[in-house]
Amino acid sequence: MNNSDTPDTAADAELAALVETGRKLFAGPCDFVLGVATESQLPDTGLTEIAFAGRSNVGKSSLINALTGRKTLARTSNTPGRTKQINFFNLSDQLMLVDLPGYGYARATKSHVAEWTELIEHYLKGRQPLRRACLLIDARHGLKDNDRQAMKLMDASAVAYQVVLTKSDKIKPPALQRLIDETLAELASHTAAHPEICATSAIKGTGIPELRAGLAALA
Repeated sequence: MNNSDTPDTAADAELAALVETGRKLFAGPCDFVLGVATESQLPDTGLTEIAFAGRSNVGKSSLINALTGRKTLARTSNTPGRTKQINFFNLSDQLMLVDLPGYGYARATKSHVAEWTELIEHYLKGRQPLRRACLLIDARHGLKDNDRQAMKLMDASAVAYQVVLTKSDKIKPPALQRLIDETLAELASHTAAHPEICATSAIKGTGIPELRAGLAALA
């Protein structure tokens, strides 16, 4: 057999195994545990937590639904600011998926924005079981100032985070690659940033297996 026809064996086999592990984990039971509106309600889950953060209407609920292969696990809406609490989902008793309220929603009252912001900041600063935050960025718009503020907060709190581009099917491949390159260059100066970006589409399934694999490795 010609060596050029063989797969890049070890690396390909390892990636395939990780993808399959992720598929099995996220295909398992995933149940809503509780919604938290105040700091005192934050639970002791006993599980490794993966948080999903991002601007309002960036697609957090859609991504969580796509990862778990469900349509209505996390509520989706075209109305920004729908999620007003921290929602916890138990994934097969191995991971806790945490859906954070979206930030940057200008139409909410200032008092509500302040409450959500304080709750998110407290969670990110003091949550020992939190292994990684997925910072969702709309591929059509790229990083905004409030995303950069979130990044600074996670840098200061030593919360490892990975940028996940959502709605990547909405822009053409060359523009997507430029966005990835520009974002990676900016992330290089952030101490807590994961060095890889995952480009996803909840509608087409792009990047979902790879993201599952990466998150499953943290379980």
